[in-house]
Amino acid sequence: MTGPAPRPARTGGPARPLPRTAPGDPHAGLRDAVGRWFGATARDLPWRAADRTAWGVLVSEVMLQQTPVVRVEPAWRAWMERWPEPADLAAAPTADVLRAWGRLGYPRRALRLQECARAIVERHDGEVPRGEEALRALPGVGEYTAAAVTAFAHGRRAVVVDTNVRRVLARAVGGVALPAPSYTAGERATAAAVAPPDDDDAVLWAAASMELGALVCTARAPRCGVCPVRDVCAWRLAGHPDDEHAARRRTQAWAGTDRQARGRVMAALRDAPGPVPRGVVAEVWHDAAQLDRCVASLVEDGLVEQEDGPGGVLYRLPA
Repeated sequence: MTGPAPRPARTGGPARPLPRTAPGDPHAGLRDAVGRWFGATARDLPWRAADRTAWGVLVSEVMLQQTPVVRVEPAWRAWMERWPEPADLAAAPTADVLRAWGRLGYPRRALRLQECARAIVERHDGEVPRGEEALRALPGVGEYTAAAVTAFAHGRRAVVVDTNVRRVLARAVGGVALPAPSYTAGERATAAAVAPPDDDDAVLWAAASMELGALVCTARAPRCGVCPVRDVCAWRLAGHPDDEHAARRRTQAWAGTDRQARGRVMAALRDAPGPVPRGVVAEVWHDAAQLDRCVASLVEDGLVEQEDGPGGVLYRLPA
């Protein structure tokens, strides 16, 4: 990785407190408190190390989408040892990529990451590009991932907003229990207003606010008693009002869902040395109609390939 290394972030470096900004800035106290807390408590994660690469940061951000750190860290280490550069992943057999993804969930992310690696090789000579616009032009890289790589890999100011940051801002600034179900224009404006203008400070704020949301300002059991911003948190000062969007939020149980069925099929194919007969696949799920639907969706998504064998239909991971 070239260019300035960011200050304390999800990607490493010794933390320092965020400087207070100009008098009258309503968010200076919030940023300062979160920065000081992060300086004392930041987790030691491999994608925060001083020798991190932009590629390593990009891989971590893709893996961390909807997957907890405890599951991502060993997978990330194995992945980076096997494919330390985009060119390595670009040339890998897709079946190996899906097996390495293992049980991280949402395996389409693995396909998009390999497509992204190939685009980096073809368009940028194997180097992760700089700038959010160039990053967002890569397959599978959206607004959040582009901002995160810009901040944590390249050390430049970006408004990095994930679920954790949304929750911190909703409570500390907005005074509500949880943000709206979908990211709103108002939230976007608030996030941009809170982020400091300086590169180093903006990177630190992004990392620190994420960490606060992940470890303290959690969705279901916030640890308000130890929160570094409890004295300025608008939600706490308002008496912890209930979630105004509770009726609109829907949670789906894992058991019996198409996601679980798809996962069973993928696990069977990952564990098999070769193509798997249809009869074997049929044994992984109790509902034949649901299984057929899920297998068809896996084929459509490019995660499974179907072929005719001497004994009937076979399924396998993409070559």
